[in-house]
Amino acid sequence: MEKVVLKAERRDVVGKQVKALRRAGKLPAVVYGRHTEPIRISLDSHVASLTLGRLTSSSLVTIQLDGNEYPALVREKQRDYIKNRLLHVDFLTVSLTENIRATVSIHLFGVSAAVKDFNAVLVNNLESLEVECLPTDLPERIELDISVLGHPGDGIRVRDVSVSDKIRVLDDPDTMVVVATFAKVEEEVAAVPGAEGVTPVEGEPELAVERGKKEEEGEE
Repeated sequence: MEKVVLKAERRDVVGKQVKALRRAGKLPAVVYGRHTEPIRISLDSHVASLTLGRLTSSSLVTIQLDGNEYPALVREKQRDYIKNRLLHVDFLTVSLTENIRATVSIHLFGVSAAVKDFNAVLVNNLESLEVECLPTDLPERIELDISVLGHPGDGIRVRDVSVSDKIRVLDDPDTMVVVATFAKVEEEVAAVPGAEGVTPVEGEPELAVERGKKEEEGEE
């Protein structure tokens, strides 16, 4: 896995002064964790936006600060969707020698014969899996081949998902991840055990969870 590095500077600017920091091309952020006291930092806004935009929520990022390196995961991103820009980022530091629990998104690929030949509809129950492993073994995404879904009624459960032997999946093995069903989803899915609450797949699952615009002023 490519090592992703972001260079950071300590910041004392908080509250309403953060707006001026953003106008200067800086992105306010904070680094914290089990073994790290919270540190207010700033990043180059352009570089950080490009870098974080191509990562998933389970991608490992190295924050370089004052000659030290902090391996971290992106815990939260606050975004202004109107101006299409990041407002603030929370980084959760991790120990490279301790197992962590994280949520990894599922990426569906391949062609399902059930869909192609029988006009079935793919219904997605899980868009991510909770896993436990060392940070260096954490995958950016879990690839799931749907070509095994040959006929309506075929499904893939958690126990069928292939991951590295260094990774432990914490979700219930019997939970349905994705199922090929008939167009009448409401009637057919209910008959598939473990598929309660599923929703139709309309596209690739989200790779990261972001919050909408939230003013930082007065919150730090």
